[in-house]
Amino acid sequence: MAKTTLIESEVEVPRTWYNILPDLPRKLPPMINPATGEKIKPRDLEMLFPKSLVEQEFSGKRFIKIPEEVREIYATYRPTPLNRARRLEKYLKTPAKIYYKYEGVSATGSHKVNTALAQAYYNSREGVERLTTETGAGQWGSALAFASNIFGIDLTVFMVKVSYNQKPLRRVIMEIFGAKVVPSPSTLTEAGKKILEIDPDTSGSLGIAISEAIEFAVKNENTKYSLGSVLNHVLLHQTVIGEEALTQMRSIDEYPDVVIGCVGGGSNFAGLAYPFYREMIDKKLETKFIAIESTAAPSLTKGEFIYDFGDTARLTPLLKMYSLGHQFVPNPIHAGGLRYHGSAPTLSILKEEGYVEARAYNQVDVMEAATLFSRLEGIIPAPESAHAVKGAMEIAKEAKKKGEEITILFNLSGHGLLDLSAYDEFLKGRLQPYEMEPEKIKRFVEETKRAIKNMGINAD
Repeated sequence: MAKTTLIESEVEVPRTWYNILPDLPRKLPPMINPATGEKIKPRDLEMLFPKSLVEQEFSGKRFIKIPEEVREIYATYRPTPLNRARRLEKYLKTPAKIYYKYEGVSATGSHKVNTALAQAYYNSREGVERLTTETGAGQWGSALAFASNIFGIDLTVFMVKVSYNQKPLRRVIMEIFGAKVVPSPSTLTEAGKKILEIDPDTSGSLGIAISEAIEFAVKNENTKYSLGSVLNHVLLHQTVIGEEALTQMRSIDEYPDVVIGCVGGGSNFAGLAYPFYREMIDKKLETKFIAIESTAAPSLTKGEFIYDFGDTARLTPLLKMYSLGHQFVPNPIHAGGLRYHGSAPTLSILKEEGYVEARAYNQVDVMEAATLFSRLEGIIPAPESAHAVKGAMEIAKEAKKKGEEITILFNLSGHGLLDLSAYDEFLKGRLQPYEMEPEKIKRFVEETKRAIKNMGINAD
């Protein structure tokens, strides 16, 4: 056969999420309240998030039980398949084995549903009537629209303008599930108005969309904000991916030497990698973890490990993370989910301490790899997931040169059936190999440091 798919019925849907906080190599630096310069207390976040999610954000428990109501809906698409890319292996003439966990079979075609269902559930339990969020490529917005509809919550989505225009069918999906979708920046918020005054033709950014979503949540009654990546409670919901993959690989007596995922904010990489990180430290294994990002938004490879805001308008707490600076506006790459200026604080700690290696590729090389993968394996990856495909292929080529019989596992976190415009541009030779200029990164980072210092905050 071209590929081997494990029998899904052999694997039970996980009963717990894994919380990496107790297992980090050093304590996570605290969030800082920009208004006071003091460490954020859990209650400070309750204006944005329901109390149950705030508790998860700061929890010291290694495992957190998945509510049965959430687990029942997980079971409509989980466990997701673990495939072996045999034809890709043969094409590359590599001694490496290449496996991928395929999250594209979910209700809206990506891993984002895993946390969307959890967040909508906890908000509904606490009587929240409306959620607001941002979305880049639209996968997160689609997932939260699906979940909000299930749990009876209204949803307003601020979608990065360039993606709103590039991916209209994502908007349609959100609207099918009852969400209101607004191109960001917009005139619905003060943050959006200010950006449009400065640059009426801006393509937008996730940082701007986050600012709008947070402002909208704070100013509207019985409304909470929902986040698709970066924070700990989001990443831990995604660990159902890695927990399943652990069981699936054990069932065929396999274990990865290398675990790979693409990175925007870090949720799909963490979802697959964190349970394997736990196994590594528990059993003293030598697993390599490789995070793949875009050269157009290279926070892990070219950013700095600093305190920064999570959004452009400085409405969020300060987070210690690898960042390109919160004023960063990326080039209009098709991998909208990778356009974020920072990386999750927990992932940033692992990178800083040497547990995670980061690599970056441009979108032309990435789409070339994705097109080849599509022809060989029969699955069209989303542009974000295509970065992981490229990373896995490069590691397999390196194994061939070294004659290493390693096992590679990567997260194919979503399908690209609504991203065919990216493939169309690639096939027609129109795609641009965007790469963020070092001088721009330096300027954005220095502006961030200066802004925080001018606020009288010691954020070393």
